[in-house]
Amino acid sequence: REWHEWCSRRRLLVLRFVDGDRLPYLGSHLVLRTDADAVATYRQERELRLALPRGAGEPRVRDAVQAWLQAEARRVFAERIARFGDRISSRYSGWSLSSARSQWGSCTHDGRLRLSWRLIHFSLPVIDYVVAHELAHLDEMNHSARFWRSVAQLLPGFEVARDEIRGVDMTSLPL
Repeated sequence: REWHEWCSRRRLLVLRFVDGDRLPYLGSHLVLRTDADAVATYRQERELRLALPRGAGEPRVRDAVQAWLQAEARRVFAERIARFGDRISSRYSGWSLSSARSQWGSCTHDGRLRLSWRLIHFSLPVIDYVVAHELAHLDEMNHSARFWRSVAQLLPGFEVARDEIRGVDMTSLPL
């Protein structure tokens, strides 16, 4: 019973991919709206306007939402990495999106970061924490005390964001 309660506390909302449902985005929510007159999917205030006819099936809505989220992830993550600017190790050689459901990010020995596009569901401080965590791995490929000092130098006060994402079950994300 305790295990089931613990799991349910870690779960995010269940998304049905229909007009009017709520999508987690950057730590908040967007309401999904189909818009047959739209030329492309776009965000308008607190809504994600999908260029789909009203009554579009869940698979079409899901595909449109996922494509938009991945494009947003590319844009937002590039901005967040750039914020670390001159604090990035000289070993850094670039980054790419991943579709991982087992880890938020990874770092290779050749200096490349991979970030799960699903991070786009979380607030900017959480995204910054994952970016800083992976950037710190460029110099420390472990989780030693020196590694955590490196994370703290990149992102002072990272612990709150780390604790927030540590409690999330990646398999409970809507996409």
